[in-house]
Amino acid sequence: MTEQSFKLPDIGEGITEAELSEWLVKVGDEVREDDPICEVTTDKATVEIPAAATGRVTWVGGEAGDVLAVGSELIRIETDGDVAPSEESEEPAPEPAPKPEPEPDTPAKPEKQPEPPAKPARRAQAPASATMARNAAGRPLAAPSVRGRALEMGIDLRQLRGTGPAGRILHEDLDAYAESGGAAAPGSGLRRRDTTEEVRITGVRRKISERMSLAKARIPHFSIIEEVEVDALEDLRASLNARFADNRGKLTLLPFVIRALSEAVLDHPEINAHFDDEASVVTRHAALHCGIATQTDTGLMVPVLQHAEAMDLWEAARDIRRLSDTARARRIAPENLSGSTITITSLGPLGALATTPIINHPEVAIVGINKIAVRPVWDGHAFQPRRVMNLSCSFDHRVVDGWVAAEFVAKLKALLETPAMLWMEWRDD
Repeated sequence: MTEQSFKLPDIGEGITEAELSEWLVKVGDEVREDDPICEVTTDKATVEIPAAATGRVTWVGGEAGDVLAVGSELIRIETDGDVAPSEESEEPAPEPAPKPEPEPDTPAKPEKQPEPPAKPARRAQAPASATMARNAAGRPLAAPSVRGRALEMGIDLRQLRGTGPAGRILHEDLDAYAESGGAAAPGSGLRRRDTTEEVRITGVRRKISERMSLAKARIPHFSIIEEVEVDALEDLRASLNARFADNRGKLTLLPFVIRALSEAVLDHPEINAHFDDEASVVTRHAALHCGIATQTDTGLMVPVLQHAEAMDLWEAARDIRRLSDTARARRIAPENLSGSTITITSLGPLGALATTPIINHPEVAIVGINKIAVRPVWDGHAFQPRRVMNLSCSFDHRVVDGWVAAEFVAKLKALLETPAMLWMEWRDD
């Protein structure tokens, strides 16, 4: 048996350090080469680090929330056979954590005995004072299969304390909780809740916190909320989907908003811009690199639709789906999370009547889409039912005046209310 040491690899993009957001293995676990062992978060993305060898984990370098330098020792793995130690293992390393007891079939010193398996009761539920591990969205850490099984068993994961890596809830925890009589019974009465918990802000949630603090501290926001009738747009979208959805894919509202945005910034280039407030320089962009705010299990991410101005509706729809799916699966490449010139945010069916979105620094504007609702609209003779959506747009008042912002929002409104103008103006170019 040979113990090898492996370092945090170079993640690229000039990254020199990364935050250890979650361990996917623990000391004593058996891993295979290329199995994911941990997740680290950089300024650009969350990245899974794979195992570089097959064997048993004997030491891990740090806890969730620790910041590690690229090249620092990350993990030690005990491998079979006479494998020469890697160069990393020959370098001085931090004092390791206590090494776990060897497996029964592993040669060991006489005084050391294999650690007995954990009893089910130890996996049941931690004391009320224990800290529950949560992901960035505030949900208990658990794999999708564990969540599904817990739902079938009637177990509220919020009542458990996981025994897996970083407090992750395992299938064994469900079994132990059920055996201890803790599973919820149908029709049970209401119970008092007296526990408290502390949630450490790490990983993507920490980056979101830092960026939002930066944006609100340095950008004087103002917002304009405008009502848009979308009957014509929704009728057009329904017709296009009925005719082309099978071959080209289904269109949502978002590609139409992006098409309108690409036209509106032609008249208002000061909106599609970055502001370097330290150098007092505004950079206006001809290209529309549209950030799409996307909610994931680890928090808000903003994948970027590059050159949206050159895409038709179906191209935009396909790329939006691809980017959002890879972001939610935490497989998105770092280069797809940077370079946006303006951002669109939408809460989908939860979109409320109006929002006041925060600008994605160093951009100078953000467009918020609220839910579509049927409302009475006066047509000059009577109230008529109309499908209406509010646009909530925020601007950086240092470089965008209120009048200019109002003109920009009015342009978006006109294009969305009369969607034929999107193609007329496009072809006129």
